[in-house]
Amino acid sequence: MVEVDAVLAPGGGRPRRWRGPRRGAQAMDALSAGRRIAADLRGGITGSGAGSAARGLRRLLDADAVAIGGLHGELTWAGRPTDLTAAAQLADSALRGDARATGGGAVALPVHASDELAGVLVVVGPVPPSAVREAALWVGEALERALLEQSAHVARQAELRALRAEISPHFVYNSLTTIASFVRSDPERSRDLMLDFAEYTRHSLARHGEYTTIAGEFRAIEAYLALARAVLGDRLRVQVRIAPEILPVALPYLVLQPLVENAVRHGVELPGSSGLVQVSGEADGTDCVIIVEDDGPGMDPEYAAAVLAGCGTPGSLGLVNADRRLRTVFGAGYGLVIETAVGEGTRVLLRLPRFQPGVVVS
Repeated sequence: MVEVDAVLAPGGGRPRRWRGPRRGAQAMDALSAGRRIAADLRGGITGSGAGSAARGLRRLLDADAVAIGGLHGELTWAGRPTDLTAAAQLADSALRGDARATGGGAVALPVHASDELAGVLVVVGPVPPSAVREAALWVGEALERALLEQSAHVARQAELRALRAEISPHFVYNSLTTIASFVRSDPERSRDLMLDFAEYTRHSLARHGEYTTIAGEFRAIEAYLALARAVLGDRLRVQVRIAPEILPVALPYLVLQPLVENAVRHGVELPGSSGLVQVSGEADGTDCVIIVEDDGPGMDPEYAAAVLAGCGTPGSLGLVNADRRLRTVFGAGYGLVIETAVGEGTRVLLRLPRFQPGVVVS
């Protein structure tokens, strides 16, 4: 490996040494290999990318053979050891003892992720022990990141299931009772309301992909508002103004509907109250801005901040989930802003980009 050559200093002084581009290129190659190995291990140490990860580790360590395996002893090899059975026994010993095991020119190290034993790394050949240790740590950290990604996905799905389950039984009962009241007196209206109820429940409860369009979300919102007006009568007034150019914009499923429901529930539906709910949406350069506001009792601004921090009442689940999902998908510059004060109503502003790579309606 060529690292540097001596270069004479001016005046014949002590030679200076300089590092050529070779070492920098090798460092970049190692970092690139590490990224690929981490990507291969996203499915776990026994997943479909295990073989590719083992090959990457073998090249990185310049080893005769490398194997990675899970807790049950199955090994995925890159290269072949001279004695496959002895190498397998070495891996088993490392797993059972949760400690380094060596023999026959090979070394086996346990791999840990989140402070728990997750698998084993076996390296065959004249590889420095420090390099083997670093490789085992590298694999463990890659597995830990994969576990965190899986946990985040599970959490997002759980939040979505929680949003679906947040349909108010009280609202459902009142809606069905109102529909029933029109069966004889106004059968046409009863039929229309039943179709609205079907659309509302289909959108809220049926299985969907992660994303929908603003138009799709507003079909369910319109159905909900039709039912709410039928239940609340003249107590509820509604104004909706949405610019047509933003209707095809993709966004996470069930982020708009909870905002409108929250405005009706807390701004108008309270006993003895009435009010106006306004929904507007328009393009703002490369972004969309959607505003949902009511002229209800409002709330303390500090409590509004607590709601978005996840410290509100159970009924505020829709707001905090919508905010977190928007920020997760689009970045910290997007999400919800709540403007409110006691006795001054509530205004919720939602900002999202008109286009985001990877956000596709399935």
